[in-house]
Amino acid sequence: MPPLTDDTALVAAAKAGDQRALDRLLRNHYDRVFAVCRHLLGNQADAADATQNAMISAVRGLARFDGNAAFSTWIYRIATNAALDELRRRSRRPLLIDQRATGDTDLVTDRVVDRTAGEAYDTVEDRMLVGPALATIRDDYRAAVVLRDVADLDYAEIAEVLDIPPGTVRSRIARGRAALAGALGTNRPDPDVKDADHD
Repeated sequence: MPPLTDDTALVAAAKAGDQRALDRLLRNHYDRVFAVCRHLLGNQADAADATQNAMISAVRGLARFDGNAAFSTWIYRIATNAALDELRRRSRRPLLIDQRATGDTDLVTDRVVDRTAGEAYDTVEDRMLVGPALATIRDDYRAAVVLRDVADLDYAEIAEVLDIPPGTVRSRIARGRAALAGALGTNRPDPDVKDADHD
């Protein structure tokens, strides 16, 4: 039997108990799920936690996946919810002392802004521009922009992921991109953010 590569076939096999198909399915989407979480959360550690939670939720909920939406749309919804849950948890954590101020590099910091977090990003554009700027815009705008410009979902898919009307998606993306452009500086183009007029 040829190897399964299509999401639909992998989902069917995974539901039937094929562990290799489940592993392949999760591996196929891991990088993009992590990218969505990383851009929503702004740091690697929280993104890794949210990604792990999303993958666990996907495995537990796979039997309920009905195929009415693409598997990628379904798992991005889970990932977005996991990242937003992590943001809510972060907002409830006590503010800790910045480790650079104390010289204690083993101290875990939660709500202190990590000015070096961008250095962990994969691309030069992320390090220099997008990552830190994304952290400054509202969570709901950030989610819409990340799903469009990082996950490359269309407006209907984003509406489904966020459970909002398509018109609200357009508005949030436009406002999010405007806020992002402001954070980046108006005279500095952002290569990762597509022109809204072309969507």
